[in-house]
Amino acid sequence: MSGTHKKVAILISGGGSNMVSLANSMVGDHPARPCLVLSNVPGAGGLNKASDMGIATAVVDHKDFKGDREAFEEALISAIDAHAPDIIALAGFMRILTPRFITHYAGRMLNIHPSLLPKYKGLHTHQRAIEAGDSEAGCSVHEVTAELDGGPILGQARVPILPDDTADTLAARVLPREHALYPAVLRRFVVGDITRVDL
Repeated sequence: MSGTHKKVAILISGGGSNMVSLANSMVGDHPARPCLVLSNVPGAGGLNKASDMGIATAVVDHKDFKGDREAFEEALISAIDAHAPDIIALAGFMRILTPRFITHYAGRMLNIHPSLLPKYKGLHTHQRAIEAGDSEAGCSVHEVTAELDGGPILGQARVPILPDDTADTLAARVLPREHALYPAVLRRFVVGDITRVDL
């Protein structure tokens, strides 16, 4: 790996589809390379995908810490910092992080969220958009701050909500937009460009 590339650690909890799209984008003239894929879930599907792509993997199982979030995050930081990443990309990492963890990576951490923030922070975003009678839904990439899903929005992609949509059909239509948006934002963020991306 060239010393000119920034290093990106990607945190996941599941199948890792956004991780794969990010990793696949970091090739050729891209200014970054993935240095680690870490999961809080042993056996998360994304870990095998990362290994198959030649990316280092790690697991820090939150269940090993019996509710001690501080100790869990200490282990998380230790596992991440062993790879000295420049940027942390949360890609379906389903743990709420404390201000201490966020401060440790302040200004260097991105997250993708399946709603048009500031609408529908938290969970069940697609169902909430349908129930509210919204005409469109989508996804947002934002910088991570201590406020849940509340950091500066760096990009959004939109899809229409169709009359017969369910949460599942809407989620399936938003996912490809996530796979396009996150790499587009990351590429800019790596070089310090926080101009908003709208797809």
